[in-house]
Amino acid sequence: MAVESVRDLQVELLGIRKHFGGAQALDDVSLRVAAGTVHALVGENGAGKSTLSKVCAGVISPDSGVVRAGGEDVVFRSPRDALARGIATIAQELALVPGLTVEQNVFLGAEPRRGGLLDRKALRRRYDELAEHVGFDLVPDSPVSSLRTADQQKVEILRALSSGASLIIMDEPTAALSREDTELLHDTIRLLVSGGRSVLLVSHFLSEVLELSDEVTILRDGRLVRTSAAADESEASLIDGMLGRSLDSVFPGLPPAPAESASIVLSAVGVHAPGVRGVDITVRAGEIVGLAGLVGAGRSELVMALVGASRVRSGEVTIDGEPVDVRAPSEAMRSGIALVPESRKEQGVVPLRSVEENATLASLATFSRAGFVDRRQERAAAGAVLESTRVRAASPRAPMSSLSGGNQQKVLFARALLCGPRLLIADEPTRGVDVGSRRAIYDLLVEQARAGLAVLVVSSDIEEVIGLSHRVLVMRGGRVTGELTGADITDENILTAAFLDTDTNKGADS
Repeated sequence: MAVESVRDLQVELLGIRKHFGGAQALDDVSLRVAAGTVHALVGENGAGKSTLSKVCAGVISPDSGVVRAGGEDVVFRSPRDALARGIATIAQELALVPGLTVEQNVFLGAEPRRGGLLDRKALRRRYDELAEHVGFDLVPDSPVSSLRTADQQKVEILRALSSGASLIIMDEPTAALSREDTELLHDTIRLLVSGGRSVLLVSHFLSEVLELSDEVTILRDGRLVRTSAAADESEASLIDGMLGRSLDSVFPGLPPAPAESASIVLSAVGVHAPGVRGVDITVRAGEIVGLAGLVGAGRSELVMALVGASRVRSGEVTIDGEPVDVRAPSEAMRSGIALVPESRKEQGVVPLRSVEENATLASLATFSRAGFVDRRQERAAAGAVLESTRVRAASPRAPMSSLSGGNQQKVLFARALLCGPRLLIADEPTRGVDVGSRRAIYDLLVEQARAGLAVLVVSSDIEEVIGLSHRVLVMRGGRVTGELTGADITDENILTAAFLDTDTNKGADS
């Protein structure tokens, strides 16, 4: 299936206003996406980016204003209406059918049929042509539920491309992708644009915005700050526009690295577990250790083993010098290990429960007597920890779903810290959060290290690893292939260890 030139489609949104209850999400916002361009939307969470993109996609209807596609005023009552006009969406939250195969998800609702039955040969032929052209190497008959997040994102991209849309809205499309996969997606976006398609890109990655975009629109508090050529912007100018103030630096200053004589909180020696092959790791009190590596390197698998979500087959794990045999996350918490998980949606938040209930969820035993929860004590503890983690919510009793992604993430930090851990593990701590919340989370991690907590940060963002870590461990193939400190913590050294087998114990069995 060749990616061919398509009809020019200029999409305009003029004077868009949208309220949700008493909150004004968009206030007289206008946007023009020219044919054959990449137009980026940036702003903090809650700035109106997703709302504006959903108006363009037909997901929600504006209270007032005009949507214009191809020079004609249109009214979208559903995403299907928008698709009929050549507008497709890749949503931030994956919307796949887990029980169906890759190819079935890609052509869902548009399957080739013969005599009323699915034409499997035609389906495979169309899939192979599309996948070959885009360069995604996915097994077409694999169930989507078996794929890692990065590959599920690729399925979403293929589905959008299969619709033949002229404008593709991409909401945080690279948030779950490795650097290699991200570069592949960037190449795909350039290919689409060269063929006449347009992309509306919603992204928190400002370097990505500047690299890909022709124009950038900045939103703040539901209002348009400005639209300008990407070539006229910098990361600093975008941040200034998004926040209404300058951000002194992306990362806070680290406290001094603890001495080698400092107490070792976590020690793991020769750990073998599913996806982990003989890993040694230590984290000292007051130290932030970054865990880097490509997708599939074994970082998350190591975390799952440390918190008891998977079984340690051999090796020894100690906390403060005491051996622990953690067989469940609840045992990990009792041993002094707390985790902020990789996926808020799937592993973290309970959206319909209150903010304070989400914060105290792992600590209910602390506030319980004879099986009953002391609500007054629970609320007092929740209020204190939510304040210390700078959670912004209308009320501690507001539903978790009412919070922005950044504030939801801070609630998960509050939950972890309320357990009183000795070791805090933060797996992709700033995935899907805006730049302001990102800095707040960085400040929080550094504050905890300064207070003597041992911190293990797992991140696919190399800049994040470099900016936060006293020491960096790089994984590849389930092993640690590099350990970096001080001036050796560089982009080049991390990538070298991630791509090349430099580990001295690489002959360890699996």
